[in-house]
Amino acid sequence: MLLSLVLHTYSMRYVLPAALMLGAAPTYVVAWGAWRLLAALLLPARLYHRVDDRFYTLYQSMVLFFFENYTGVQIFIYGDLPKTKENVIYISNHQCTVDWIVADMLAIRQNALGHVRYVLKDGLKWLPLYGWYFSQHGGVYVKRSARFNEKTMRNKLEAQMKVNTPMYLVIFPEGTRYNPELPKVIADSQAYADKEGLAILQHVLTPRVKATHVAVNLMKTYLDAVYDVTVAYEGTVDQNGKRKEAPSMTDFLCKECPRIHIYVDRIELKDIPEEQMYMRRWLHERFEIKDKLLIEFYDSKDPKRRNKFPGKCVYSKLSLKKTLPSFLFLSGLTVSMLLTESGRKLYVKTWIYGTLLGCLWVSIKA
Repeated sequence: MLLSLVLHTYSMRYVLPAALMLGAAPTYVVAWGAWRLLAALLLPARLYHRVDDRFYTLYQSMVLFFFENYTGVQIFIYGDLPKTKENVIYISNHQCTVDWIVADMLAIRQNALGHVRYVLKDGLKWLPLYGWYFSQHGGVYVKRSARFNEKTMRNKLEAQMKVNTPMYLVIFPEGTRYNPELPKVIADSQAYADKEGLAILQHVLTPRVKATHVAVNLMKTYLDAVYDVTVAYEGTVDQNGKRKEAPSMTDFLCKECPRIHIYVDRIELKDIPEEQMYMRRWLHERFEIKDKLLIEFYDSKDPKRRNKFPGKCVYSKLSLKKTLPSFLFLSGLTVSMLLTESGRKLYVKTWIYGTLLGCLWVSIKA
């Protein structure tokens, strides 16, 4: 009985936040859809995108209410993150789904949360409601390696630039997550690096350059900088001191990650080579730097130097003023929708038909 109670209590730590975030999705889509229809009929595209960024800020602020304020995770930022918003490409190591939220954590501190757009693997476009909306918000779905469609990515980014959409484009060049519990993936990545004459990496996978090359070269005059971001989750070592799998969103909402360490290196566009062959070498060198930072974080022989990056850091606490209003507004809107019979019918139909129409749309367009 006691064990059942403990397990029930533990599960509720993530069930309630997850239910509230997912539960608000149809409400959000209805409100956004009404705006999208109005804008398509009467308003210029630039105004639509501006308001769409406000909508995105509203929902993602609610997400950050749970992932930061609710969990109580401490955020430590190293390096040179500007305080003001910029048009940037954000390249990061990739180890878990929380990495997407980390990009939001940095963006909200620059008042740029609504400008976040992701380069995502193609299979994610089938996510109910979310997959379609991410594409509508400027996200780009790409296939890996030989199936990479450069033209599709170029067209999507050019459409965004045409209407002067602010850009905070998040790319994970590894293409898949680094997971110490999947040694074959790591071994294959290292074998590929060795075959190509590149340095073998220990704590990150060999990066692929195609998406980064397309984005940087296409938007070179549009961007202010590239952010090279290295993320480490404290508490991701086993009892023998070996690195283990990074927290999933469920683990994170269960408050299993006490601190996140984020190292930001702001890179000027003039310092990045244009030709793909040279950019590939440059990108690999950036991941060598990440690897060294993570070796220091996880494997330093000096215990005092573990669980932190070199250099000065700033503890950055996110104010409730930036997240709580969004949570209260979307929760209240969802509850009011569910209180009436017509609202409940619209809510259910949005989940069903919104998902079906979204899947149809991304199968044609995305």
